[in-house]
Amino acid sequence: MPNLKRSTGPDLHYVIDDFTDPWKNAPYLILQHGNGRSGEFWYSWIPYLSRFYKVVRPDVRGLGQSAADFDLASEFTLEHCVADVLAILDELGAASAHFCGESMGGMIGMAFAATHAARVRTLTLVSTPISINEKGKVTFADKQSKEERERGVDEWLAASNRGMRFPPDTDPGLVEWYNAEFKKGRREVQAAMGGLANRANVAAYLANIKLPVLGLYPTNGPLTTPDQEAMLISNIKDLRLVHMPTSYHKVQMVFPAGCATQLLHFISAHDGRPCRES
Repeated sequence: MPNLKRSTGPDLHYVIDDFTDPWKNAPYLILQHGNGRSGEFWYSWIPYLSRFYKVVRPDVRGLGQSAADFDLASEFTLEHCVADVLAILDELGAASAHFCGESMGGMIGMAFAATHAARVRTLTLVSTPISINEKGKVTFADKQSKEERERGVDEWLAASNRGMRFPPDTDPGLVEWYNAEFKKGRREVQAAMGGLANRANVAAYLANIKLPVLGLYPTNGPLTTPDQEAMLISNIKDLRLVHMPTSYHKVQMVFPAGCATQLLHFISAHDGRPCRES
């Protein structure tokens, strides 16, 4: 489990899942988690992807096992998160990588693809909004005291899980695991990232995304509304949208096999690499 030590910026933790044939020099695939989470939330995708690609799961600055020794008020921006991804690619010696981001992780990916096109092979967006509507606002982001944040996280998780994240028939064990894993995060960092999510708008980046893009979205999602999808379609020229059979946000975890398989076929077609055993 590598840790990138830096003289400027927080140290960054990431996991590499690599079951590729060593002699084939497979490309890297970055899986970037969304708001308040960590690389652990990609666990169910790894079996489908790591036989054919070197999968990299970074923890966003301050979350998971990445360090939080930076100014949360001024140094938690999309630009800083993009710089962190670039630092990891440089550490790996990778000229470029495929990038897949879920929810806010996809917003980081849009900024990355628009500003550093040469470093991105393809971009995949999983339930990624252009901006967060009122239903999706992180309500504990503005809580000042530790006690308020703790209580706010519990209330926000329960309400957002029920209202937009998971269908009613979701395995209760998955929801319990999700809540427990989310609550491992540093509350002050989650609040800072939640504040960034609440105010972020990536519309200005869309026209500058020239590379192939795959969108894995819910059908009539609560955050990724038809209006937002229309903006993607009208601004990103090389876009393929795939809708999963649910209106709930967490298609990443509700349909891991379907999403991961779509991603695998998309990036392997771009690379001209077989994604099956011969």
